[in-house]
Amino acid sequence: MHDANPPAPHDTLGSGAAPAGSVPHAAEPSEPGSVHVIVGAAWTRIVLSGEIDANLSADFNEAMTDAEAAGLPVEVDAHHVTFMDSSGVAFLARLTTRSPHRVRVLRAPATMRFLLDVTRIGELLDILDEDPGFELAPIDEFTIERLPRNE
Repeated sequence: MHDANPPAPHDTLGSGAAPAGSVPHAAEPSEPGSVHVIVGAAWTRIVLSGEIDANLSADFNEAMTDAEAAGLPVEVDAHHVTFMDSSGVAFLARLTTRSPHRVRVLRAPATMRFLLDVTRIGELLDILDEDPGFELAPIDEFTIERLPRNE
C-alpha cells in the first residue's frame, strides 16, 4: 500500500529513517514451506506447512508422484499453512484432476479457504474443519523410499 502522507518532520528527505533512539520495526520472520507425504491404510495424507509458494514446485511434483503411486484417496492437511500463492492453488487443482478419488482438505486456514473460494477450486474438493484421524499403513504393505535431494 502506498502512503500518500508527506514525510514526517524528522524525515524531511522521505528516507524512512527512524528518529534517533527509536527501534526499527522488524519484519515478521517467514516460515519456509514444506510438503510431506504420509501413506496411510486408507488415505494418502499430504501435509502442507509454512509458506506454500513456487519455491516448492519440485516438492509438489514429488508429492503428486508419491500420491499417485499409492493409489489411495488423498487428503491434504493444511492446518499449518501460513501463506499460499497461485502455485499452491495450482497444486491442489492438479491433485483434483489427477486423482480418481475426491480430494479432501483438512483444517484449511481462512486465507486458504478464501483462495479456494475465489478460484472455485474449493468446489472440486471436500473441505473438512476437523481431522478425522489417520491410520498408518502396515510397513510391509506399502513403502516409498526417497533419497534426500541435494540442495
